[in-house]
Amino acid sequence: MGVLFVFCADALRPGRVDAHFAAEAEAVRALGHDVALVDHDALLAGDAAAATSRVPFGAGPAWYRGWMMSAERYAALSAALSERRVVLMTSPDQYRRAHELPGWYETLAAQTPLSTWLPLDPEGQPPGAPALAEATAPLGKGPAVVKDYVKSRKHEWDEACYVPELGDTERLTSVVARFAALQGDDLAGGIVVRAFEPFVEAVGEARVWWTGGEPALVTAHPDTPDLRPAPDVDAVRPLVSGLGCPFVTTDLALREDGRWRVVEVGDGQVSDLSAGASVTTLAAALSALAGKPGGTAPSHRSDRSPLREGAS
Repeated sequence: MGVLFVFCADALRPGRVDAHFAAEAEAVRALGHDVALVDHDALLAGDAAAATSRVPFGAGPAWYRGWMMSAERYAALSAALSERRVVLMTSPDQYRRAHELPGWYETLAAQTPLSTWLPLDPEGQPPGAPALAEATAPLGKGPAVVKDYVKSRKHEWDEACYVPELGDTERLTSVVARFAALQGDDLAGGIVVRAFEPFVEAVGEARVWWTGGEPALVTAHPDTPDLRPAPDVDAVRPLVSGLGCPFVTTDLALREDGRWRVVEVGDGQVSDLSAGASVTTLAAALSALAGKPGGTAPSHRSDRSPLREGAS
């Protein structure tokens, strides 16, 4: 069964696939699937109709592969495509569940650092010291990291990410405030505080690509393409299946005690492939999932539909 692959267009040459995704588009075409383009800038600007104007009517089920967007913008993309009778394989509810930590945390809690989160106040300001102290009490003492529902600022580790001691509320509040200031309008959802776990940096993180609840591809993390660990995914597999999302990624890191831990989850449509990863394998897995019995695009009326068995 054919499935449409929707890629981001090149900002300067809108008739072409963005160069970052060109190899994936070639792999998709080689498998006999059609490719369509969306204007990511127009989508982020709030004009989903203009963003999808180049997508053909009636193309049926589709995967998106492109730059990241908020859950709200993804919902707008989904609605605009539906108007053109193109239905994304991942519903807006599924996208949010995989894209934002509060959506996936409960399901994967046994395999990821202990976490808590707080929304911004009605004026968009980060939580202050009293709220942070109360929210982080269940995490106990010790170090922690700060992020939003989607991203951290690990490259500003000391000023906007790492808290040496959660009991030092002044330091915690300072890191949260600095993180929020640096994120600015890009801050997603709210503030997340996660207990710090020591990982073996020399091993690096592995990105596991799951289609239909099964691992289709294991790659290096894009930040460390030369480090290609081979994680044990047995403990994670049933949890990912329970998430109920057709296409997700998990970033796994080796803790110093020898256990592989989930450090991040993402919707696979907006996850980045590391240099040297097999675009053909990924394209084939997505093609196979769409072609399995029951593997057509969801109606989007239910966000807890059973998962289909996927390619491995």
